[in-house]
Amino acid sequence: MQLGVIGLGRMGRIVVDRTLDAGHDIVAYDISEEAVESAESAGAEPADSVADLAEKLGDEKRIWLMVPAGEPVDAALEDLEPFLDEDDVVVDGGNSYFEDSVRRAETTESAYLDCGTSGGPAGAELGFSLMVGGPQWAYDELVPVFDAVATGSDGHDRMGKAGSGHYVKMVHNGVEYALMQTYGEGFELLHEGRYDLDLEKVARTWNNGAVIRSWLLELCEEAFREEGTDLGDVADHIAGGSTGTWTVQEALEQEVPVPLIYQALGERFDSRSEGRFSRRLANRLRYGFGRHEVKRE
Repeated sequence: MQLGVIGLGRMGRIVVDRTLDAGHDIVAYDISEEAVESAESAGAEPADSVADLAEKLGDEKRIWLMVPAGEPVDAALEDLEPFLDEDDVVVDGGNSYFEDSVRRAETTESAYLDCGTSGGPAGAELGFSLMVGGPQWAYDELVPVFDAVATGSDGHDRMGKAGSGHYVKMVHNGVEYALMQTYGEGFELLHEGRYDLDLEKVARTWNNGAVIRSWLLELCEEAFREEGTDLGDVADHIAGGSTGTWTVQEALEQEVPVPLIYQALGERFDSRSEGRFSRRLANRLRYGFGRHEVKRE
């Protein structure tokens, strides 16, 4: 099938490459001419504007937005508005707030799919996990693309009506915060405790059959291997926090206790003024799964 992709950053480019590899046709646009030229060299058809992209997609448009959450999504939809009708489908693959997704679904002429995307740049090889909200028919239309972008048919599913995909991804990120905090605290105790331990060895041993094995623990092993047991000059500063804040706010509104997620969010904010080993590990883990910049001392 033919897919238009708007936003060719790290994640958007992965969408392009994986979809091309699966044999689909891509029309690609980004405000960066260099990014468009790079996508063209990979096999995509370039577009020099949103209007040009829409024209090249023809009557039934299937468009994937991979732009930063917030105003950039609204701006892209505004640019697309003159070219969309009820038979078209737009996917928002960014980390949008779920209530924004509900609003956009109600005001966008086309079908609107909110697609929570997990896997980070590692998804270039393995594929993403995709949590999709919106009309069933629109989801069914995009299944060939979802199969290509995700880890396969089991790597994506429709969560429910509009907003549900980004809602599930929001809670996913809250869980991620708590897991990172837990690993950080455990390794901090090992680091400061009574034995002189090689934490890479500990992580590798745990990853082979232990109850707490996981991809995040594999990233702990990678961090200690590359930075050293004491994490070298990795700073005690954890960036991000918006999706965790949304998770805690929603938990308060629904009267659901989430003390671990709340504490992890608090630790993240506190990291901007204090120094702790557990947060230095979380800083490095964000590079492992998302290639986010590692702040250093």
